[in-house]
Amino acid sequence: MKAAKKSPRARNERVSNPRQRRQQQLLDVRVRSHKATRHRNRRVLVVVSKVVLAAAVGTGLYFGVRFGAKRLFFENPDYRLSRIEVQTDGTMQREQILEVSGLVEGENIFTINLAQVQERLQQLPQVDEVQVVRQMPGEIDIRLVERKPIAWITSDKQISDPFASDVAFLVDARGVLMKEKKLLPEYLGLPLITGCTSESLEAGKVVESFEGKAALELLRLSTRSFMQTRFQIREIDVSKGYCLLVSDKNHTRVTFGFDNLDTQLQRLEQFLVYADDSKRDLETVNLLVQRNIPVTFAKNPVEVINETIDPEGSEPRILKAIPLHPLAKTEQRPPASAKSRANGLPPPVRKAIPVQRSRKD
Repeated sequence: MKAAKKSPRARNERVSNPRQRRQQQLLDVRVRSHKATRHRNRRVLVVVSKVVLAAAVGTGLYFGVRFGAKRLFFENPDYRLSRIEVQTDGTMQREQILEVSGLVEGENIFTINLAQVQERLQQLPQVDEVQVVRQMPGEIDIRLVERKPIAWITSDKQISDPFASDVAFLVDARGVLMKEKKLLPEYLGLPLITGCTSESLEAGKVVESFEGKAALELLRLSTRSFMQTRFQIREIDVSKGYCLLVSDKNHTRVTFGFDNLDTQLQRLEQFLVYADDSKRDLETVNLLVQRNIPVTFAKNPVEVINETIDPEGSEPRILKAIPLHPLAKTEQRPPASAKSRANGLPPPVRKAIPVQRSRKD
């Protein structure tokens, strides 16, 4: 029998049929899907483990640091507040500062909020700057810079004693109103701003009116070398609303406008120099006028005396004393001294009447 010969396969002929190839592809996809799932689960498990470990370490560190800080700092008796140092350049009392700050000796120094203490002290009208410093182990330093009042201000047009008035406030260069509990003698010599009725005055507020700001600006500009010694402002009346009526220590009355105060002071300085050279005193100056400024000079003492006493005046009147109760004509009048001694009464009171002198022809 003759064996049948198989024809050799072509080199590019596939071994499997299409059905087998489809099954092989499905098996490959399933294998790859299972591997990807296992790989993904492994990565998620690693990430979760790391997160849990980090959280555990962080929690342990947090509670450990908190416990250590509590034992070493917050509950350590060495860090109790044992000393409060207060420094101020004004008149505020230590008890007032401590009451406002809320600091109490014996509390832990780390539990004190320095920002809150500084904010409470800064709200005081008398305080300009404040600094609160923690000094280890148990000290806190408070340094205050108080506001320096430059004038009194009131809504009244006239006031005799700002010390005793409830409507008079001290004001600093920034316009902050103050009501000092302890008044110093030098406060009585401060200038007085009157007639400020355009705003409500209250301690802690800032002067907002145009007239009040102009008066403060005038006080600031008048502190120059020459003007401070020659023109010392005692009172500024702002009640007119269109000008500042200023009086100085020599009772000179000067009217200022609200604008260009520096230029007006320069013109006033020229008048003061002229008055000093001529040895005369200014009485009134109206600086509202830019040209031909009205100026009056005060009279010297000699002129005042001459006007008061005139040596060439009329002749003095001659007075004659007569009794208040004249006696009858028939009644004889004994001497006053004898009658008073007899009756035990004081002598009669007599009044003087003028008698016209006869003129010679």
